[in-house]
Amino acid sequence: MESFGARLHRAMRERGPLCVGIDPHPGLLARWGLPDDVSGLDRFTRTVTEALGDRVAVVKPQSAFFERYGSRGVAVLESTIRQLREAGALVLLDVKRGDIGSTVAAYADAYLDPSSPLYVDAVTASPYLGVGSLAPMFDTAARHGGGVFVLALTSNPEGGAVQRARSADGRTVAQTVIDEIAQLNAGAEPLGSVGLVVGATIGDTGHDLSRVHGPLLAPGLGAQGGTAADLRTVFGSALSAVLPSYSRQVLSAGPDPAALRVAAEQVLTDCRRALGAEKLTDGSVTTR
Repeated sequence: MESFGARLHRAMRERGPLCVGIDPHPGLLARWGLPDDVSGLDRFTRTVTEALGDRVAVVKPQSAFFERYGSRGVAVLESTIRQLREAGALVLLDVKRGDIGSTVAAYADAYLDPSSPLYVDAVTASPYLGVGSLAPMFDTAARHGGGVFVLALTSNPEGGAVQRARSADGRTVAQTVIDEIAQLNAGAEPLGSVGLVVGATIGDTGHDLSRVHGPLLAPGLGAQGGTAADLRTVFGSALSAVLPSYSRQVLSAGPDPAALRVAAEQVLTDCRRALGAEKLTDGSVTTR
């Protein structure tokens, strides 16, 4: 079975280095002229999926915005996942799950086992209980060709108090996460399947992220203040592994599907320029 890292690497070459988030929060639904209910949620997600599902490399639904509507919202999420996968996009479900033992194994089955109606290509995960506590999730992902993005250096300002705290061995919490994920990806080609979440707004990290040898999801772009130009400062020599993530800057262009596509293409152009990625004549992308 082809690994998630290999599939992501190919998708980024063919469609470009871009992840678009689906974050249907009430304010955005209102901006689109949609009601804050399941019907509005369904119309919103269908529009985004039909506009971008066959164009961008990765689409990242934020699970909380579906869960807030209860079982009917989760049903919309299931449908959205299915439609995105049929359109050829990789689906990264933003759930930030973390636990221990059988509980984290159950989370893994829910999202990374092909028999689940919520089966996706990859998920986000929290390492607060220790990176090792996520082992069942890593194992399930590897068994089914899935991926996991572990929080390391996030774009929210509150994160630094924990992530930059130092442990007894002198390493920051973030450095410990980085080191352990690098070990998991050792020897993987062309890209490991366990990635990190590193915010685009955090400035120079002081860490060598190139040795992670896994994908680096970069949220915080657009509405949160980060720009494509910031990626070089944050990621340095690891630019070829960076997957920039935009949500509101693209979604606010809706509800017109053509406008959504234009917005996505604009941020993709900015990202290619910042990452040194050139669009080839066959539509694929290479990174200098």
